[in-house]
Amino acid sequence: MNRTRRAPGTLCVLLAVAALFAVVSIAEPEAPDETADARQRMVRDQIESRGVEDARVLAAMSKVPRHELVPAEMRPHAYSDRPLPIGLRQTISQPYIVAYMTEQLKLEAGDRVLEVGTGSGYQAAVLAQMGAEVWSIEIVPELAQRAARDLARIGYDEVHVREGDGYRGWPEHAPFDAIIITAAPPRVPQPLVEQLAVGGRMVLPVGENYQELVLIERTEKGVERSRLIPVRFVPMTGEVRRGGE
Repeated sequence: MNRTRRAPGTLCVLLAVAALFAVVSIAEPEAPDETADARQRMVRDQIESRGVEDARVLAAMSKVPRHELVPAEMRPHAYSDRPLPIGLRQTISQPYIVAYMTEQLKLEAGDRVLEVGTGSGYQAAVLAQMGAEVWSIEIVPELAQRAARDLARIGYDEVHVREGDGYRGWPEHAPFDAIIITAAPPRVPQPLVEQLAVGGRMVLPVGENYQELVLIERTEKGVERSRLIPVRFVPMTGEVRRGGE
């Protein structure tokens, strides 16, 4: 049987062309992140300009894709200087407040952090971006499920999300180096103070008609409490409203 054969020179040329196309394909740059500039402006104009100085906080908020953690209809406003609704009568906090509260924790890489009130997952993502391992509790089932999916989708696997009432924390993983609460109880929940490690810091909004951020520091000598700035958060629900101690 006669077979048609390519000349060796022709074969070499074809192989060279194929290799060239492969190199061009591999070297093709990734699509630019069109939200990167918006994040940089957010950090510069909304956060640094108001006095947040922690370089690790600023770097984390320059990287976390906030638009991926809000409902689709809110994405055009993701980097705006205001809180945004995320459904089910809940909100994602203003970027400045996220940065301010995070800075108060004075985190180091490897710290164990408890978050009460996962919401959209954005605050947890910022903490994880800074190198913390995060345990986050959300009382609204739909929000807990959505946040867990979204955080996994964008690569924050070190965030552990659980559905439930956060008033009594997550004792099996205590003590925590830091605790952050993103809904306002009428008073500081004592079970959470008890889960704070010595040397740890907790920041939370406290109050009802009038709210303020409070910083709790646990030292060898006891617990110290400082008042920070006035704020407005959604109320913490669950056991805290039933008089839990």
